[in-house]
Amino acid sequence: MPAPHQTVRRRKVFYIPGYDPFPARRYRELYRTEGAKQAEISDYGLQVEASSHDGPYGWHASGLIDGARVTADFEVLLWSDIVRDSMSNSIPGTYWQLIRTSWIYIASGTLRRLAVLPKGPLAAALYPIGVLILQLLAALLAAHLVGWGLSTVFTAAILWALGPGAILTWGTSLLYWAPFFVIVVLVLRWFKSQDRRIYAYYLMHDYAFSAGLKGATPPALQTRLDEFCGIIGTALLEDYDEVLVVGHSSGAHLAVSILANILRDNPDLPARPALSFLSIGHVIPMVSFLPDAWELRRDLQFLSERDEIVWVDVTAQGDGCCFPLCDPVGVSGVATQDKQWPLVFSAQFSRTMAPERWAAQRRQYFKLHFQYLCAFENPLDYDYFQITAGPITLGQRYATRAPSPSRIDVSVSKYTNTAP
Repeated sequence: MPAPHQTVRRRKVFYIPGYDPFPARRYRELYRTEGAKQAEISDYGLQVEASSHDGPYGWHASGLIDGARVTADFEVLLWSDIVRDSMSNSIPGTYWQLIRTSWIYIASGTLRRLAVLPKGPLAAALYPIGVLILQLLAALLAAHLVGWGLSTVFTAAILWALGPGAILTWGTSLLYWAPFFVIVVLVLRWFKSQDRRIYAYYLMHDYAFSAGLKGATPPALQTRLDEFCGIIGTALLEDYDEVLVVGHSSGAHLAVSILANILRDNPDLPARPALSFLSIGHVIPMVSFLPDAWELRRDLQFLSERDEIVWVDVTAQGDGCCFPLCDPVGVSGVATQDKQWPLVFSAQFSRTMAPERWAAQRRQYFKLHFQYLCAFENPLDYDYFQITAGPITLGQRYATRAPSPSRIDVSVSKYTNTAP
């Protein structure tokens, strides 16, 4: 028999990743492995298998939670090819991105406003700049030491063999400068080859992509967002009880614009399926605070006022790569008296993760940035797998949930216009 309060038997979940060059299968594997862990911890059933109709970018989940059976079809809305194209810069190109991106954030006053918010994301933004500068200095120092060593040996040899002469000056210069640039390039290439562990190039490309047009959406990405609107819009006409959109990291601000456009274009959406939006680990201020991000600010304002959607925003203080407990509408300066969303609360990593795991991972910021998609040993009221494969809608699950009292919802952005 179905659970007494079951309202969802069939759900469609759209996952929008952040700035990620990797294929969708990593998310399917993450859901499968972490879902099994959470099901064992929380004593419910969860089966995950490859989907036969969503191609390589989806999977199918069957949940047996609180005595209710639910099926969920997952689809990842990919933009990893756009990410990879934006990351195909040369080493000099990356350093040019560093200069240009730093100038955009500093000259526009955006960096100073971001500094008012929790320091984790700002530190993450400054991290690639500092690391890339240190790498360049290390390369220059290594080249100088090698050149100095070679020229010193050459000078001593010439003085011993021939005595002072014209050959000494040009020979010393040649032996210093000839290997100098080669060594700089080799050292910088080595550093870049280690970026899977350092993430300096990756993060630099990420921030450069967001700031490239000072907050405006790049044309290639806008075309992809329009495609996503059509895909989600089609699902809203199908036989689902809930269509749930999950936006993670920079995927959160993409989801905001997608959903705002869907609601503008379809003012008479039927009540069923329920339309729900879960934003997790968002970095929205990195874009919405930029001078030309007026479309995103407009979409934030519009979406926050709509009755047709439920928007829940979950972050955590332990996630150093997001803006924890920052209401993206409020801090962007576009909240109105009609604002209803989002409901902002914390995933409370320090309480929901086992003490020993929290102690071991609390400095692993990139890993914690994906913890929202993973199992918790002591789940409180945030369980990603119950949200996506459970028997009630997102709105029903959090109907009585109060926002976190420590949320930040005051206007911080210098730019608050919602039109050019």
